[in-house]
Amino acid sequence: MSIMTLMLIIGVVALIFTVVMVSMLKAHKSILTTYLQNFTGILFIFSGWVKAVDPMGTAFKMVDYFTEFEATFKETAMSFIAPIFPYLSEHALAFAIFMIIFEIILGIMLLLGDRPKLTSWLFFLLVLFFTVLTGFTFLTGYVPMDKNFFSFSEWTDYVSTNMRVTDCGCFGDFIKLDPKISFFKDLFLMIPAIYFLFKNGEFHQLLTQKSRNLTLLFSTFFLILYCIYNFYWDEPHVDFRPFRNGANIAAIQKAEKESSAAVQVLTMRMKNKKTGVVKNIPYGEYMKNLAALTEEYETIEQIKTEPTIKPTKISEFSITDFDGEEKSDLYLANKNAHIMVPIYKAKYKAVHQKRMVKDSVFTTDTVRIEGEKDSFQLVKNFVEVKDREEDFYETVWDESFIATLKSVIKPLQDAALKDNITMSIVVSGIDADKAKSLASVTGINAQYLTGDEKLIKTIMRSNPGIILWKDGVLLHKWHYKKFPGWEKAKAEFLH
Repeated sequence: MSIMTLMLIIGVVALIFTVVMVSMLKAHKSILTTYLQNFTGILFIFSGWVKAVDPMGTAFKMVDYFTEFEATFKETAMSFIAPIFPYLSEHALAFAIFMIIFEIILGIMLLLGDRPKLTSWLFFLLVLFFTVLTGFTFLTGYVPMDKNFFSFSEWTDYVSTNMRVTDCGCFGDFIKLDPKISFFKDLFLMIPAIYFLFKNGEFHQLLTQKSRNLTLLFSTFFLILYCIYNFYWDEPHVDFRPFRNGANIAAIQKAEKESSAAVQVLTMRMKNKKTGVVKNIPYGEYMKNLAALTEEYETIEQIKTEPTIKPTKISEFSITDFDGEEKSDLYLANKNAHIMVPIYKAKYKAVHQKRMVKDSVFTTDTVRIEGEKDSFQLVKNFVEVKDREEDFYETVWDESFIATLKSVIKPLQDAALKDNITMSIVVSGIDADKAKSLASVTGINAQYLTGDEKLIKTIMRSNPGIILWKDGVLLHKWHYKKFPGWEKAKAEFLH
């Protein structure tokens, strides 16, 4: 679904609501104001809901923003702001839940016409916040990767690959919006936001004040539980991600890669090194005059045809061992069922320690070789053994993390092995030594692999999670708290 289609649907629903209010409920002072209340209220409720089904996904997106803001501000005179963002990153999940609930509750307030002046100001400030967020993302397209956002004199022509965050996250994984489109969407919403500031006296109001208060109180309580349920107790109950249950990941990846490979370069956008003039040069002409053009011009970007299948994170699916050898076929080309346990964050602390080690002390002498003129050899003689103190870091695993692996994953492995079903543990952010340590502590003697943290987060929100694969198909994902046991899983998906 495109953003235009979504806006059209919401516009029609808002129109139906408005007709009912005007003709049947007689609850309006201005048809235009009522329609804008309904349109913006439904939009905020929907955009909040598609994020509420996966608040952890919104939190991951907020971390992307906070990371970029920190990098941007710490190089400027406003560097005192930069330390705020690592703190926000640490509490990104709580921040995301607050923002999601705030957005939905504000949508309900708009529909009900609750506290018109407060609602209009809250709506304006939230739209302004979103506009700044998406505006920053879009405008970084004009900023070379090695330049700071506030170095305005260094800005160049717009290049999409310069954007620091490539998806605003406004509609979660339901719709992936280009930041430019998202920015213009927020600029459009500034129209009703400013209108409400002056016309909130014309707000329609539904129900009594007491009923509105109870509605908002109940909604807030329900939304808190709903958001928490969708990551703490279970995987998102509606999955908009590409790695969803039943998806043939192998087939999708093949189709996406073939589509990307078929993309053709139409034009080279180039800038004259001396004059700064930008011109579009047809690719055929560019290839014929490659040497001369590259001497006179520098490439800004390639203008290509659009792929017939838009690539998703599935195109980037890559699991390797700790030596970098590709192991993705364990899931994509394995005719047998296989269990993947993705862990996007291994919970441990590297504790600084000291220890005594023994060093052997030797002396080295140069000795002339008898019978050979000007020939010498080095002779190494043992002297003694000395004790020496050295620093090292001991891996101390989080107790609850290890307890989960022992109580859920280890029994699953033991049961599955009886049916000759193997397991692999895919962990991001650790090396081979830590993987060996994890195997030793948990007793899970499986194949330990690694992958990109963002990829693993996209596949699974539960940490750890459980995924059953067969022949390239992601049969099912389970939050570790909701795994029904091997016998039930086998009976349902491997019958």
